[in-house]
Amino acid sequence: MLRGRTVLLLLVLWAYLCSHGDGLRALKRTTGGRRGAALTLTGQDANGVPLRRSKRGWMWNQFFLLEEYTGLDNQYVGKLHSDGDRGDGSIRYVLTGDGAGTLFIIDENSGDIHATKRLDREEKAYYTLRAKAVNRITNTSLEGESEFIIKIHDINDNEPKFTKDPYFTHVPEMSPLGTVVMQVTATDADDATYGNSARVVYSILQGQPYFSVDPNTGVIKTALPNMDRETKENYVVVIQAKDMAGQMGGLSGTTTVSITLSDVNDNPPRFPKSLYEFKAPESSEPGSTVAVLQATDADIGRNAEMNYRITSSDGPAMFDISTNRSTQEGVITLRKPLDFERKRSYTLRIQVENSNPDPRFLRYAATTDEAMVKLIVEDVDEPPVFDRVSYVMEVKEDSAVGTIIGSVSATDPDSSRSPVRYSIDRRTDMDRVFNVHPGNGSVFMLRTLDREENPWHNISVIATEFSKLHDNPRQISRIPVYIRVLDVNDNAPTFATYYETFVCENAKANQRIQTVSATDADEPIGGHRFFFSLAHEVSGKANFTVRDNKDNTAGILTRRNSYSRLQMSTYLVPVVISDGDFPMQSSTNTLTVRVCTCDHEGNMQLCNQEALVLTAGLSTGALMAIIICVLILLIIVVLFAALRRQQRKKEPLIISKEDVRDNVVSYNDEGGGEEDTQAFDIGTLRNPEAIEESKQRRDIKPETLNPPVRRTVVLPPAYRDNSDVREFINQRLQDNDQDPTAPPYDSLATYAYEGSGSVAESLSSLGSVTTEGDQDYNYLSEWGPRFRKLADMYGGEDSDGYRDS
Repeated sequence: MLRGRTVLLLLVLWAYLCSHGDGLRALKRTTGGRRGAALTLTGQDANGVPLRRSKRGWMWNQFFLLEEYTGLDNQYVGKLHSDGDRGDGSIRYVLTGDGAGTLFIIDENSGDIHATKRLDREEKAYYTLRAKAVNRITNTSLEGESEFIIKIHDINDNEPKFTKDPYFTHVPEMSPLGTVVMQVTATDADDATYGNSARVVYSILQGQPYFSVDPNTGVIKTALPNMDRETKENYVVVIQAKDMAGQMGGLSGTTTVSITLSDVNDNPPRFPKSLYEFKAPESSEPGSTVAVLQATDADIGRNAEMNYRITSSDGPAMFDISTNRSTQEGVITLRKPLDFERKRSYTLRIQVENSNPDPRFLRYAATTDEAMVKLIVEDVDEPPVFDRVSYVMEVKEDSAVGTIIGSVSATDPDSSRSPVRYSIDRRTDMDRVFNVHPGNGSVFMLRTLDREENPWHNISVIATEFSKLHDNPRQISRIPVYIRVLDVNDNAPTFATYYETFVCENAKANQRIQTVSATDADEPIGGHRFFFSLAHEVSGKANFTVRDNKDNTAGILTRRNSYSRLQMSTYLVPVVISDGDFPMQSSTNTLTVRVCTCDHEGNMQLCNQEALVLTAGLSTGALMAIIICVLILLIIVVLFAALRRQQRKKEPLIISKEDVRDNVVSYNDEGGGEEDTQAFDIGTLRNPEAIEESKQRRDIKPETLNPPVRRTVVLPPAYRDNSDVREFINQRLQDNDQDPTAPPYDSLATYAYEGSGSVAESLSSLGSVTTEGDQDYNYLSEWGPRFRKLADMYGGEDSDGYRDS
């Protein structure tokens, strides 16, 4: 078939060349089998005489080569031939370009071209080479270099391949017939311009009858209408792509398409039951959950969201229902308290519907569902209930002890109607001012009241429920009781502050020297109204007068034209203040007026010392406080100085902090031995009583010494036989224990007293031996190198032959 196409192509080319007159060129190619074609170029002139081209007697052409050659020999490509070739071997053919010498070789004598390797069109579709004929001897080109192309003919050696494997997609459920799902694409590496090797046809191997695929485009569509996700959600479709236009013998490839039906809101919610029953104790508080409903929806996600609502109830405004968005449950909560004694059960009708209905499916099925809910109220033992949330009572402050202020009332809400007893929460009435009758709840006084001390009392009354069978408290309730103490006129008005002023010696009559005001601890309903007047007992001989200003203030006026500081330096003016309430209360208050020398303008110039101080703004109480503070400071200073003086008197036992060590007293007295009776008096040690009892310490500075108190010290039995030693030790021990100047730390005293009759006898080396020869010093040599010198000196006659003198 391939050879026939080649012959046809050559004939077309021959016809084309023959139609050009002078430019006619004949192309001759030898074909068939393994032999190539010798191409020669000939032509004619205007008279039709054949001409031979002298400059170039051969030409190139395109060569065609099949890919994937499977023969054992090199694949023959074609033959190059020059008209100048006489066949005598003088011409050599040379090949250069793509793959020359590796993929393609040429016979330099005959011009035959062969392919040495198996070629793949998908790797390289054509190769461009150049050929020339050269003289073998002179190596000069006989012709100019010509270029030709070797094209690789395609064969169907590549199967179609999909761009993805696998594919994942989704399509809404309930989609109509022919809904496009997706498009798959396969590519073929073969030559699409040559034959059908790259023409791909799609078919479905798995997935019928649900889906179909377009054979030319690869578009997948639904093959069934209204596929339900709730019935089947996932589908696996296998698509095949086959080249050669799907003909037998073509290569094919497959891919898997995973198709998921996405959910649409095509299912309404449904209650699993038509009747629900719940129980709730009557003690449930408003806002608490009393029931939970769960409707089901075959849809998922947003399409499964639902809303609950109460359509009817025999307890209006008693309940509320909401949707738990995380679980899609209907939660019934209380809006008002339950009461078993009033109503023991409730019936509700609950409706559920989709939150996001799809209008396309509203006509197919009902979008709502209903269920009945019966709520049974359970009885609980409740505490007593007061008839109010709080009580406010009033009582006058002058009421007598035992006066009833008011009463509280509480009842047992349970059907048992247990008795209730009352009491005061003493944590709210620590002073025990009030009490309550345990039976009837009457609140009465235990102590008198004072409104000025405490105008309000806040107490708590406890109501306790008692069982009829057992006199034990079961439930208690508390309620606040606010008691207001009403005011009565039991306090007399007084000056608002302490008043003290001065009057000039040259004052005029009816001259105002001071304005006074009053205060009253009582709080009358209509407000205060004070009346000022001069005391009756001094009104006849008064030096000053009081004028009521009718605004709860009064002015103090002079009554004469002049005053003498020498005759009377201070005046005490008694002012009577009374209120307008019932019963009327009054008090006498004193105004101090001092006489001072003033200038013509009334400015004070000279006054007694007390008046000057007071005029400057210091009262007698302030002066006393200052004097007391100064005295306290002086006492502190004196005490501090005395302490410092006493501390400087005492010399510290340890002057430096670093000098902290035991006080070791060492007496470096060494006698001349037992025979030396002049250096140390042994009789002193044998007679301890001869020692001075008041002997002072040498290691500290002595102070006043108290005589030591003797005390008996019991010694071990080993010391009882040595009476002189025992007495010596006892005496020293008592001296140290009773010494007031002893330091506050342990001290070591060393006494070189051996005592009489010692079993160890004398420890002195004097007189222990009579002659030098009685002592053997040979053992010194066994004590080591450190005692070698002594061994040599006292070792007697040795090997050295000499002896120390």
